[in-house]
Amino acid sequence: MDGEQRDAPRRRVTARLRELRFDAGALSLNLVATVGRRPGVPVERMGDAARLDAWCRGVGMVPAAGQDPQELLRSLHALRAAAYDIASSVLDGHRPRAESVDLVNQLARSEPPVPRLEPAAAGGWVPKDGRALTREALLSLVARDLIDLVTDGVRSSRLTACASEACRMLFLDSGGGRPRRWCSMRRCGNQAKAAGHRSRAGAPR
Repeated sequence: MDGEQRDAPRRRVTARLRELRFDAGALSLNLVATVGRRPGVPVERMGDAARLDAWCRGVGMVPAAGQDPQELLRSLHALRAAAYDIASSVLDGHRPRAESVDLVNQLARSEPPVPRLEPAAAGGWVPKDGRALTREALLSLVARDLIDLVTDGVRSSRLTACASEACRMLFLDSGGGRPRRWCSMRRCGNQAKAAGHRSRAGAPR
């Protein structure tokens, strides 16, 4: 798994930590978020066919029938590593591996499905692909989203990492108002507030 550090302190892996995340603000970042705790010992959140199916449903993509889920899983894991390498380079300025860039460009060549509009149940409109996705089309959608993310000056300027050293999840800030420090106030934000409160309560007066 990409990004593992052998000397990182061990922390308890809870069921909540293994939950899939769909709040990163971009399709490609939701894929990157299928690994948790990248600064320490990474936690795999999409390691089998059942979790793959849950992730696809969570991001609104339906793989075509008859495809090998293990092959799709391996392909997404490879794209995930490349996406993290490239997206994180926007933040820390490192040069992404040539293999990462080549893989994303190769996968983006496949034609994605033609988008369609359908009326939403509560009014308005929703986008719909109109058909199940082949492995190539699904990977192309993610790769193209990543390319758009890092080449769009507005979107890339909103890319940030959670301030929690135990998380560091990449996400897009919504923009406007105060910049977000945490991937989620319900998760890392509340944990930081609780830790700060315990620290202040235990400090000598």
